[in-house]
Amino acid sequence: MKLWLHHINVVSHDVEELQNFYSDVLGLRRQTDDIPVRNDGYSAPVAFLSDGSVQMHLAGRDLDLGFRSGNAINPVERGHIAFRTDDLAAFRKLLDDKGISYSDYGGVATDSWHQIFFHDPVGNVIEVHEVKGEIQPGEAGHD
Repeated sequence: MKLWLHHINVVSHDVEELQNFYSDVLGLRRQTDDIPVRNDGYSAPVAFLSDGSVQMHLAGRDLDLGFRSGNAINPVERGHIAFRTDDLAAFRKLLDDKGISYSDYGGVATDSWHQIFFHDPVGNVIEVHEVKGEIQPGEAGHD
């Protein structure tokens, strides 16, 4: 099982303001091949930026997503850091073996990813996802 940093998610009430800031000040490029976000579970604005290897996802804050999806962890309450894996089943087993609880969002946000979320020891939200279908491990930033 391989695991690599994929994106950092920052939430805000004003996604456009954040997108302009990270583009204009830090030079992150706006993604033109944005991830197809589903609108049935989460309909807040989302923007995707990248430095060429790691992405930054800017999402509208949605305090009720966890309740609507039936999950204990809400990844768009405060944001999260995300890793991609080539074997989500093995990673879930690792969490189970270590007694770490997680929320399995499946494909709630997008049909092309299977996502799980859990907390680190101090309460930060961590995402690990696998692209449905074939991926090349280690290609961070290449979707």
